[in-house]
Amino acid sequence: MTVRIVLAGVLAGVTATLGASARAQAPTDPQIVGIVLAANQIDIDAGNAALAKAHSPEVKAFAQQMVTDHSALQKSVKELGAKLHVVPAPSPTAASLKSQAATTAARLKTLHGDAYDKAYIDNEVAYHQAVIDAVSNVLIPNAQNAELKNALVGAAPAFQGHLKHAQMIQTSLH
Repeated sequence: MTVRIVLAGVLAGVTATLGASARAQAPTDPQIVGIVLAANQIDIDAGNAALAKAHSPEVKAFAQQMVTDHSALQKSVKELGAKLHVVPAPSPTAASLKSQAATTAARLKTLHGDAYDKAYIDNEVAYHQAVIDAVSNVLIPNAQNAELKNALVGAAPAFQGHLKHAQMIQTSLH
């Protein structure tokens, strides 16, 4: 139970970081690209860890989907950035996401079996919801380049699909 409470606190921090911090100072296009790359890498890393630790075949399949889908998106974002001559820039939001992801990964590393599966999926539900909110409310409205804005809009259905899939697994695990 303590792990779940601590994990919930970390997830609340991710939501606050993606939303409030980005709204406080509107991100530039280079920072938006940096935030998207950081967010994708976090989910790729979490998926790879889950592939090694997850117990449930359903959770492992979800983790593989996260690695596959976010790796493809990562490649697309890098290609779009290069095409638009937008070099990813650091931002407080990206730095905070990375820091919080490291904290979450360290906590998940201490769990095993069903406890790990539940905590990983709980994290994925909260993380995807936070990303969807940030993309919709912060990144898309602040993207200046039309192609970048369209790419963010185009990625939204995939994030929604990941969230719904994670929620279905979450229901089956609890």
